[in-house]
Amino acid sequence: MPEKDKVLVIDDSEQDRELVGTLLEREGYEVEYAADGEAGLEMLDSVQPNLILLDVMLPGVDGLEVCRRVRSKQEVPIIMLTGREDEVDKVVGLELGADDYIVKPYGPRELIARVRAMLRRTVITERASAQKKRLSYPGVDIDLPTRSVTVEGEIVHLTPKEFDLLFHLASRPRRVFTREEIVEDVWGYSPPGGDLRTVDTHVKRLRKKLEEGRDVPWSLATVWGVGYKFEIGE
Repeated sequence: MPEKDKVLVIDDSEQDRELVGTLLEREGYEVEYAADGEAGLEMLDSVQPNLILLDVMLPGVDGLEVCRRVRSKQEVPIIMLTGREDEVDKVVGLELGADDYIVKPYGPRELIARVRAMLRRTVITERASAQKKRLSYPGVDIDLPTRSVTVEGEIVHLTPKEFDLLFHLASRPRRVFTREEIVEDVWGYSPPGGDLRTVDTHVKRLRKKLEEGRDVPWSLATVWGVGYKFEIGE
């Protein structure tokens, strides 16, 4: 029997923890709980979750700081839970390394759909692997089986969603993808209310990791008013 995916829920609301836990366990996930940021951080090594659901508003060490600390040492997918008006927290959370966010209040179907989509993190790369298991361009190698990226001989550590996004764009160089297409293909859901900043922030993070300080003959290019493409030199 395959092991269940583990989800670590870090939320100071007992009611929310119980609600989320019930929904996830009903779907077959193993759930662990932490009532504050410090407890959640302490549980990381022992639990080794496949996904973290992280509330922004936590007592003591808040969710943004937890996200930063987790991302500094692990690549586990992180979905942040934010209030509807917390626009700054959404952007900052993504910039700190969160893979996605869900706005409170959310419906059970939305929560489960997002969790499923995040845990199916290789959905795009597995689909592409039927044709290509490795993408190579001057100065960069993107290896699907090991989910590793090497730029100018140096291994670059990416989060799961950063890798999926890079592989998706690089698998069809010069092809322009709209932000809506990227969210649907890489994150696995239709963007609610047209909010596409998740894509923009992930591209920004990829550029910083892959291109900053390097003279590479390719780029993650913005096509203004449309989306992004993996551009390679002639």
